[in-house]
Amino acid sequence: MHLYLHIPFCKQACHYCDFHFSTNLKSKADLVAAICRELELQKDYLPTRELETIYFGGGTPSLLTEAELGQIFDTIHQFYRVHPSAEITLEANPDDLTAEKLISLKPYINRLSIGLQSFHEPYLRFMNRAHNAAESEASVKRAQDHGFDNLTIDLMYGMSEKMLGMEESETASEDRVWQKDLEMAVALNTPHISAYNLTIEPKTVLGNWLKKGKIKSVNEELSARHFEQMIMYLNASRYEQYEISNFARDGHYARHNSSYWKRRPYLGVGPSAHSFNGPSRQYNIANNALYIQSLTEERLPFEMEILTSYDQVNDYLLTSLRTIWGCDLRIIQELAGIDLRETHKKYLNAFMDYGWVFIEDNVLFLTYNGKLFADRIASDLFVV
Repeated sequence: MHLYLHIPFCKQACHYCDFHFSTNLKSKADLVAAICRELELQKDYLPTRELETIYFGGGTPSLLTEAELGQIFDTIHQFYRVHPSAEITLEANPDDLTAEKLISLKPYINRLSIGLQSFHEPYLRFMNRAHNAAESEASVKRAQDHGFDNLTIDLMYGMSEKMLGMEESETASEDRVWQKDLEMAVALNTPHISAYNLTIEPKTVLGNWLKKGKIKSVNEELSARHFEQMIMYLNASRYEQYEISNFARDGHYARHNSSYWKRRPYLGVGPSAHSFNGPSRQYNIANNALYIQSLTEERLPFEMEILTSYDQVNDYLLTSLRTIWGCDLRIIQELAGIDLRETHKKYLNAFMDYGWVFIEDNVLFLTYNGKLFADRIASDLFVV
């Protein structure tokens, strides 16, 4: 089984982020205590208490002190069994990863996810990241020097200096900047790279700037070009694209995230965290104070959604199609009693004619060209 912990604190707000977080750290100790209480109250949510993966997301989990991390793990070990080979990931900002911090993480964490986003200073300032390009590179090397060989880095594409309203210099063309980011990422020799297209969400600083005309919207053609540029370069650098946004060398897949894509049950604790057990999904309240108050009063702060068989099929389509494992049509048959090859024959035939999908041994896969249209393909195949 799989455990996600949402740590909703950040030093400063990144301009693109619409996740739940707070820059007020005063309630951090109370929130850690509430997370520990939720871990206890939810100990029987999963079919078994044995954990194959643990993932600290946020927010910025690297803001946890050694004592706070120890408090959480004491609770986990009290009420759950951590498998000896469990993958235990912590998201971290480059500026947090000092030598002292890495030493304190080593007893608990065996995989780091470092949010670099870019090596280009204007982009880092645009995103309001707390680190600079030099810290990006140094943090990864420092982590490797301290024995964190299993780590992943995050990158972001689809940006340009034109979008920022800046005059674009010849040396800073968007394709050249993205190529340099890819080259620097590969040079760091990490076993895993995640890369995401910049999206501008309404309730973010970027969303506000876009509304006021201070910046331009993301150029879809540029994003598609960067996507193809990334696939070609990372594949040539021995990285396998095992999910639309994720690349790994030598099978170093993100086991925790893979569990989401394969419909495995997981428990999410912390404000705004989600949980899934197959027939239902739970959504924790996205408010730190109310979350703490609720658990102080011994109440679990979630809303539950009962998933219909069609909901489950559509969730599975949306996630599985993005992976190298594809969408097993037999699972859809088991979930909803339908044969997608019959009910959606028109769409499937069209997608095969376009060269976007193929079916092998009852599993539906995207082709290289189909990856550009993954969300459209999945939504057209939704069962309603």
